[in-house]
Amino acid sequence: MFTVIVRPALFRLSRRDPEIAHHLIMRQLALAAHLPPLLRIIAAANAYHDPRLAREVFGLRFPNPVGLAGGFDKNGRALAALAALGFGFVEAGGVTRFPQPGQPRPRIFRLPQDEALINRMGLPNEGAAAIAVRLAHTPRPVAAREPRTRIPIGWQLAKSKVTPLDEAVDDYLFSLRKLYPFGDYFTINVSSPNTPDLVRLQERAPLAALLGAVVREAARLAGPNRPKPILVKISPDLTWSAIDDVIAVALATGVGGIVATNTTTDRSGLHHDPGEAGGLSGRPLAQRALAIVRYLSDHLAGQLPIIGVGGIAGPDDAKRMFDAGAALIQIYTSFIYQGPGIIKDINRALVRAIASREPAFASEREESLSHE
Repeated sequence: MFTVIVRPALFRLSRRDPEIAHHLIMRQLALAAHLPPLLRIIAAANAYHDPRLAREVFGLRFPNPVGLAGGFDKNGRALAALAALGFGFVEAGGVTRFPQPGQPRPRIFRLPQDEALINRMGLPNEGAAAIAVRLAHTPRPVAAREPRTRIPIGWQLAKSKVTPLDEAVDDYLFSLRKLYPFGDYFTINVSSPNTPDLVRLQERAPLAALLGAVVREAARLAGPNRPKPILVKISPDLTWSAIDDVIAVALATGVGGIVATNTTTDRSGLHHDPGEAGGLSGRPLAQRALAIVRYLSDHLAGQLPIIGVGGIAGPDDAKRMFDAGAALIQIYTSFIYQGPGIIKDINRALVRAIASREPAFASEREESLSHE
């Protein structure tokens, strides 16, 4: 129904500015998040539950391995509704220390022939302090059809546009302190192409300083408890030697995992390049994201888990990402184009693969059980 009726109507309504459709959907989801009876109906219609999908990664239990990538729910207003749609985890944000409006509109561009998007949102959000105040009065979302099981919620943290690069560490630490009570893990975004100079934080020395400070602060905030995992999200445009640096820094600083990848500035392979600046996501990113996940997996040799994201448009893409070494996956653009049915499709395929003991899925399940 989504691809036949809902998507065409939304796309027509927002032909000149796709962000109209996004805000319309977000308003509906945010409203549903406060209506438990409606959440139960949404879950019954959309969620796919099977205990074989559950796995444990960086110390957290995931009811299924299909998550929503950061950038969709920037302020964490619809987390319960997104859980009801069947996601195994949701990454909210990116959140910055200071509130910011982002880039001028239009700032999202659809490329239907490529099932892709270009965005130059510029991380619009309410700011960490305001979000924390609201979250203090918001119930945590539960996993679909499992009322006693909470899905992991991650918060993606980024540098404010107004913050100088040499003050970036303080920016991330401020947001971490504010949001620490409300997240299960935190992703350090140093790879958005839409914040000036942000990608320079992926260089070895600044990345080591940033991740070291954030990991130490997470340990301080945890007190006697186990610190919540800190992840780092990297660009698909990094060279292999730069990825080697990320690996070395990640292992040295004690981060919990790597998210690969963010959007790309590369436009090769598009049917039509609209000439718009910003980060490209969707199908054209699939091969590069897959190659990076495979490279990370080969070089990390199981020392850190990887969340694979980029160009996952269906079960076959998900299988390839798991085969490449991803412990979990995230989707975004395919969720926009295909609706919530893609979550169920991937999870159903996962269960079939587990049942038939296909290598990627069987090994993931066995690994997760070994930690339980």
